[in-house]
Parts: sequence; structure tokens; C-alpha cells
Amino acid sequence: PTNKARANQIFVSSLSEPRWASVNRGVLICDECCSVHRSLGRHSSQVRHLIHTPWPPTQLQMVQMLYSNGANSIWEHSLLDPASVMSGKRKANPQDKLHPNKSEFIKAKYQMLAFVHRMPCREDDSLTAKDLSKQLHSSVRTGNLETCLRLLSLGAQANFFHPEKGNTPLHVAAKAGQVSQAELLTVYGADPGAPDSNGKTPIDHAREAGHHDLADRLVEIQYELTDRLAFYLCGRKPDHKNGQHFIVPQMADSLDLSELAKAAKKKLQSLSNHLFEELAMDVYDEVDRRETDAVWLTTQNHSTLVTETTVVPFLPVNPEYSSTRNQGRQKLARFNAHEFATLVIDILSDAKRRQQGNSIASPKDLLLYSKIFQDNDQPDYDSVASDEDTDQELPTSKGDRTKSLDSDLSDGPVTVHEYMEVKNALSASEAKIQHLMKANNSLSDELRLMQKKLQSLQSENTSLRRHVPTNIYQIPSGSDYPDPSSPSALKRRQSARASRPMSMYETGSGLKPYVPKGETPYPEEGIPTLQPFPPNVSKTCSLLSFAISSPLLCRRGRLRSSGWLGESSSIPELDDLESDPTLPSTEDVIRKTEQITKNIQELLRAAQENKHDSFIPCSERIHVAVTEMAALFPKKPRSETVRGSLRLLTSSAYRLQSECRKALPSEGCPGPDMQLVTQQVIQCAYDIAKAAKQLVTITTKENTN
Repeated sequence: PTNKARANQIFVSSLSEPRWASVNRGVLICDECCSVHRSLGRHSSQVRHLIHTPWPPTQLQMVQMLYSNGANSIWEHSLLDPASVMSGKRKANPQDKLHPNKSEFIKAKYQMLAFVHRMPCREDDSLTAKDLSKQLHSSVRTGNLETCLRLLSLGAQANFFHPEKGNTPLHVAAKAGQVSQAELLTVYGADPGAPDSNGKTPIDHAREAGHHDLADRLVEIQYELTDRLAFYLCGRKPDHKNGQHFIVPQMADSLDLSELAKAAKKKLQSLSNHLFEELAMDVYDEVDRRETDAVWLTTQNHSTLVTETTVVPFLPVNPEYSSTRNQGRQKLARFNAHEFATLVIDILSDAKRRQQGNSIASPKDLLLYSKIFQDNDQPDYDSVASDEDTDQELPTSKGDRTKSLDSDLSDGPVTVHEYMEVKNALSASEAKIQHLMKANNSLSDELRLMQKKLQSLQSENTSLRRHVPTNIYQIPSGSDYPDPSSPSALKRRQSARASRPMSMYETGSGLKPYVPKGETPYPEEGIPTLQPFPPNVSKTCSLLSFAISSPLLCRRGRLRSSGWLGESSSIPELDDLESDPTLPSTEDVIRKTEQITKNIQELLRAAQENKHDSFIPCSERIHVAVTEMAALFPKKPRSETVRGSLRLLTSSAYRLQSECRKALPSEGCPGPDMQLVTQQVIQCAYDIAKAAKQLVTITTKENTN
């Protein structure tokens, strides 16, 4: 690694506490304070984990420099004055309670900026901001980073265009090769693509001055929004150095477009660039919230820190936005993983089209973003909008629209008639979904009848085999299907599979998740990981029950340790599946899948009825069923798809047992957050059901071929 990379590694590894950073404030924060920072919103504090979040090296270096040079004193300026002690002002102590003592102090410090240095009052505040911006313009050519942060905290504008110099502070920093200054300016909104009076961008100035690494970094920052959305879905970023600026993943399944969906897609494509940018920025903030929430839940002590006071269930209110836009931002949290991924893909597609000037392409996937602005059947998340705001959501004139729908998805006034048409179309779509669900249930019933008939035929076949002297299956009388976990059943499985290598599950050396060597890179068409899980447990149980009895909707992505995340079979690799004669029969896999499904349904009923003491017994039965199903497969299947499904199946079963144990209270510890535990339990059950369905699909296609 370079000297800068080594310095960053030393900087991070030397920190026992804290483990989080506020990028735009240049400070490090502990877990406890981080929960409050997250609730402030990205407009106040941009929170990132130092270990489990991917960092651009130069951005981490910028935070390190600010932290080392006392950036915290900028936000506590007035508290450093001895007179503040006499006036009663003081910092929160580590011994103080998080709520309300520490939380109120953090909000005053970083949201209200109550303790920063105040400029003397002047009659014209615009002149003060202009003077500060000119000082910033001059300071960025030096390495004095904390001075620029202080100017920005006082109101200097990062995108200030100097009337005499004909450029912005970022042009100056790029030409001078001040990497950290460029990072700080872009964090505060400086545009790497802004032209100067000669039409040159900061990227051009950096390249002309020979600062090629800085120029490449500025290109990455220019595409930060679309890069972050693409990385959220498929764990990859475009190769900007080779001219690739967009990655647009594709969903594995396709849905028929209703008239409402076509209208919604057309409305997105017809948005003005300004409104499209607003929607894209809101989705970017929601991606940041979901990813940070996943890292937060992974790194916290759930028995002590994760409570109702530390959760950020939706985007916090930004006072600079209208009530309508704030409510639309909050409603993004209602989207499940599939809906949200569809919206992200649509935004990536349209962003690429707008930049490249391509014509509008025919869409394949259903766009569900209109759900943000549909009529509410439940109360709003908070009191962002008043009753008057609700009345303003149906303007009939240009004046009303500019007042209340400045971020709506319409370029013209929305009439009551149009609103009712959309609402009726939504109702029709819901009815169609219910009809499809009933049809799916009917097909599932027919499948179960066929499986029972198959079992009956297998039973008759087994009875015939008993009379053969050379029969290797010694089935005790009185039972066609003895206990599969009994020693005799294990012996029969070993004899039946003598022609191929034994699986580690059969030899007793199992009890470990199926993890083959190496990882398969995720293709551009990868499908996003379904995180975080919806907060409504009852609705989640219903969705999971539907997923168990229906075909797969998507292929599981991987949860990055440092952040994030074809055919009707929903497994793109299935067409390329190499013939594998060692795979088990479809009937055996279906029988084990039915056993797993039955146990999962018992777990779901326990979750819906809040019978948390039933979690552990249910998880143990599921684990036994999963182990037996994994034993049907060879130790090293040829197909990476089979290995991935087995890995997901077994590892999810182990995670399920671990999550179910959390439902039991521990001595000397406060009771667990049962809502969080239940969500995690249902997520694990979903992954098990999905992996089992994948294996059924694979073996069916293989045995058919």
C-alpha cells in the first residue's frame, strides 16, 4: 500500500473507540452518539462506520486530518470560552443519559450550530456570506483544512463563483492539487463538473496541472449518486477510467405492465431534470439510510443499545424541503426490497438516458415509485405536514402547485378527476394481485395433492422391494417412512449413495454452513439483497407465507462486510447448468422441501401470535430438516449455483438458531427487543425457503434434461 493508505490503516486500527465518523463535521463519534447523529439526517451529519463501510482513501484521509487538527473545537467554539461556564453552558458528560441529556446537546451542537463562532451582526447578511465565500476561495489553495471547515460552518458557499477570478473554490483546489480540500468542498456540495469562465471544469484543471489521481477522484465524485445506487444493487462500480460511467442491473423476473405502471414510467421519464434530480437524491438518501441501518444492526449490542430510541425507521425531516417532499422521502421506507430495487433500476436507466441523450426505451419492469404519493390509508410517520398541506395536494392552478407540489412527480396541475383515476387504477391493481395470489394458492394445493400421490406410489414401491432378497433397504414393519434421523435411516442413505462420494453431512462431520472455496463475482444483472426487512411483522409474515408457496422472485445477493449489498425460474445461471448426474432426484428434494416448509409455517404462526418461547423448538426442527436436505447433495456439486443455494440454505439455518436464542432473556440483562428479533428470525426463514425453492428448481430442470 501507499504511504497514505498505510497512514489510514494505522489511523483506523489505533481507534478502540469510537468506530463511527461524521464526514461533513470532521469528527469521530461513539456508538451511543451515533444513534443520535443518524436521527439528524444527512443534511446535518453524514455518518459512516470506519471499519464496515467502504471509504475512498482520500476522504478518510480528509476526516483524519480534520479530527487530528481539532475540528471538534469549531462546533464547540463558545463552550471553550471561560465565560460559558459562568453562563451555565456546558458539554454533556460521558456519565449523562443518552436521552435527553446527550441527544439534546448533539442536536444543539450539530443541527442548530448553537456553539459555533458567530460573525458580528451586519445589516446585509448576503455581503457577509459573500465575504466568507471569497475567503474560502483564497484558502483552498493551501493545506489549512480546518480553516476552510470553519468558513463553511459560518456560511461560506462551496459552489461560490468568484466574479473577478471567474471560477469556484473547487477549480482553485484542483489546480493546486489540494486533495483534502477538494474532498471537503465536494462533501459540502461543490460540483466537479461546474465550468469556469473559460468553460473548463475542476477535472480539466487537475489534469492540466498533472494531478491525475485527483482528476480521477473528481470523476468518481461526479458520478457518486449513480455509483452508490449501482453498488447497492450488485456490489460493483463502473470503471470510469475506461469510459464506463453507468451500471444498470436487471431484475431476474419480469412483470406485465399495467396501464398505471406505464403511465408512472412515462411520468418519470417526462420529469424535468430538476425534479428528476430531486427524486434521485431522495432515493440516494434512502439507500444510505438502509445501508447504514444494516451496518448499525450488525455492529451493535442488541440487548443494550438497539432500542426504540436508537432506530431510524425512515428518512429524518429536512427543514429545507417542503412538507410534501419530506413525506414522499419518508414513504420510501415503505418499499420492500423488490419494489425499492425496481425504483433504483428505473432511476439508473433514466439517468443514463438523460446524460447520453438516448430516446426513451420501452420498460420491462414495473415502476412502483408512484406509491410514494398515493392516498394514505394509515397515519403519516410524523407531523411533517398539517391538514392544510394535505388539502394542497390537489392543486388546480399553477400558483397552488408551486406552493405545495414543488417536488411532486407532475409537470402540470393535477385535477381531482386525474387523482381519482389513479386511485381507481391502484385499487384495480390490488384486486388483480389478490386474484393472482388465489390462483397461486390453488396451484399449490394441486401440487400438494400430486406430492401425496407420489408418496403413495413410493410407499407401494417400497413394499414391493421388501420381498426382494438382495434389497438393501431394510425398512421396519409398520412404517413406510421411518424417522429420517434414526441410525437405520442414515445407514440406508449411505448404502443408496455408495456409488458417489459421501457428503460431509452424512459422515457426521457437518454442522457447519456449506461454504465452498472462492466467491463468484456478481454480474451486472445481479439482484439486490433484500435488506432491511419491513418493520411491520404481521405484513412480513403474510409476504413470507406467500413466498414459501410461490415461485422465487429474485436471487439473493451478498451482504458486503464493508457495506452493501432470465428465465422464469429466476436463476439466471440455470440455462448454463452443467449436467450433474450426482444430483438427487426431484422427488427426494421436493419431499424435504415440504418438510422444511411445514416447519417454517409453524414458525410464522408463532411469530404472528407472539409465541416467542416456540422460536427455539421450531428453529431446531428446521435445522434438522435442512441438514437432511443438504445430505441429499454431493459434497462438491459441479454447479456454482447449487453450491450457492446450499450455502445459503445451511448458513441461514444456523443464523436462524442464533436469532431464536436471542428471544430468551438473559440474567442480568434487559429484555431483548422482540420486534427486532422477530424481524431477523423471519428474514432467516425467508432465506431458507428461498434456497430450498432454488434447489427444487435446479434438480427439476436437471432431471428433466
